[in-house]
Amino acid sequence: MEDITIKALGLTKKFGDFTAVDNVNLEVKRGEIFGFLGPNGAGKTTTIRMLTGVLKPTSGKVEILGLDMKDHETEIKRRIGVVPDEPKIYEHLKGYEFLDFIIAIYRLNKQELKHRIEELCNAFGVDYLSKFVGEMSHGMKQKLMLISVLMRKPEVLFLDEPTVGLDARSAKILKELLRKYADEGTTIFMTTHILEIAEKMCDRVAIINNGQIIVESYIAELKEKHGKSLEDIFLSLTATEDIRDIVESL
Repeated sequence: MEDITIKALGLTKKFGDFTAVDNVNLEVKRGEIFGFLGPNGAGKTTTIRMLTGVLKPTSGKVEILGLDMKDHETEIKRRIGVVPDEPKIYEHLKGYEFLDFIIAIYRLNKQELKHRIEELCNAFGVDYLSKFVGEMSHGMKQKLMLISVLMRKPEVLFLDEPTVGLDARSAKILKELLRKYADEGTTIFMTTHILEIAEKMCDRVAIINNGQIIVESYIAELKEKHGKSLEDIFLSLTATEDIRDIVESL
């Protein structure tokens, strides 16, 4: 039996009368790159926040690495890594101070991580650790956040739009690195609006729309069934108006 490292059962989140995520069921296997796709406001980020313990579900259950989020939140957070869509880092810290802060929070050995941090900085072109975070661009903060997570080698990685703000070289390195980690057994759960990235990188995808999962399949099976690219499949399932008609009217 294959290891299930991410499991959501009946996951629901309501904000007042609005249901952002509606009875979502998911299973993601060890060593899999799983793409979580959907239009803006579909419920992707809300789902990730519940899966990572940032947001409490209205109902339903989350299990990560066989542990119930309700009972083992601290242990789960120690073993996973999260790269949000908007890197929120204390702006008064310098880059190296932020990394030191993460090392202290997770009680890691700074000396043991020194070489790995240097390798990651070289790979992503990060030569600005002496800068204050408040002086960094979005892309620079994104790279710093990636390094702070990847240096720990977590067992499960959650990435929300990880390539946004990255230059082409860094985005390519990240994609290759995620494939390498997955092959080594890391589970990767990622969202992206760039469907070409999902089509090339992901083993399996789920498409969420209006808070509900409307498709879950292996990429190859999905393309074989519909005879289209992932982008065309996605638009046919989620777009409410014909793209050509919209373009013609402009």
